[in-house]
Amino acid sequence: MAKLLRISVIGVGDVAYRDYVPHMKRLVKVGQINLLIARNTERLAKAAADFGVSGVASDWQAALEPGIDVALNLTPAPMHGEINLGLARAGRHFYTEKPFANSVEQGVAIVQAARETGAVIAAAPSVMVYPQIIAAASLLARGVIGKVHSVRATAAAPPPPWQGYQGDHTPFFSDEVGPMSDLGVYPLHAITGLLGEAAEVAAFSSRTRDEFLVTEGPFVGQTVPVNVDDNWQMLLRLSNGILASVQVAYCINHSASCDLEISGEGGTITLGILDPKVPLRVHSKAHGDWEEPVAHARYDGPDHVLGVADLLNSIQTSRDPVIGARHALHVMAIRAAAETATNTGRSVPVQDITRLGV
Repeated sequence: MAKLLRISVIGVGDVAYRDYVPHMKRLVKVGQINLLIARNTERLAKAAADFGVSGVASDWQAALEPGIDVALNLTPAPMHGEINLGLARAGRHFYTEKPFANSVEQGVAIVQAARETGAVIAAAPSVMVYPQIIAAASLLARGVIGKVHSVRATAAAPPPPWQGYQGDHTPFFSDEVGPMSDLGVYPLHAITGLLGEAAEVAAFSSRTRDEFLVTEGPFVGQTVPVNVDDNWQMLLRLSNGILASVQVAYCINHSASCDLEISGEGGTITLGILDPKVPLRVHSKAHGDWEEPVAHARYDGPDHVLGVADLLNSIQTSRDPVIGARHALHVMAIRAAAETATNTGRSVPVQDITRLGV
């Protein structure tokens, strides 16, 4: 029987409460949480009581202690790079929320450190292990829609403040995050994971507001500055010639379009990325009408804990994670190219991370 992996959770904020810790019970056969880490002592005590975890610490370096096998980095985005580099240098296996690093250069350093120490890394988003993406990959491999020539994708949230959100909006609108880092990574991971790496990017972006007022929750009355563009349109040329248009925004109230539409010479596949309950549909020349050809388990989504499962299973079976660091680094390179493209008004080649030693 495989060893039960001992897990530390670094960060016990909104994402830990909403998307991770309550769902870890699905992974009880492979891992258990032994340690919670947070600088806010009041929040830490509450999380320990809520989740029944006795081990607590205030410094992320407690995740390096001998009694821990795996770390989950669920801290605010600006902290990810420094912590992930420390974990990798210490040889600690870890799963990290997005972004994987705070720059492409830092991401390369993390990957190289992990290679030297043997640390296994899984990097969010967990798109490529979502059941609807796995089903789409199978349909593409079987040639159900023929040769693919174009893709359209959307990842959008309504204008802030977000109804029901209890956390601090500020990090999402900081220079380090924004919709590209928070939402854009979902379609970018899906497109490049299903169809191949991106070679070139053209992009335009705008800022729809300068600030907004939080109207509910513990931060009610707070004025949040918008320090990053919140409305993006991108055009990608993949290395195999496929063209993909991607919309990413924090300013879309409602949309009737699907998250991802893949068009080929013999038909079209549509599916949801962020909401796995959205059915995967296919329209092909063979059938001449829309159908739902696959059935799969669907959870409320995005189902982030599937990424943690991918890491734990990869450690126990000595295989590379599906959601590995290299893919996350390629998506970071796409984002960097898009930022340059929108600033210069020209298309920009995507940095080849292979040449950086990854």
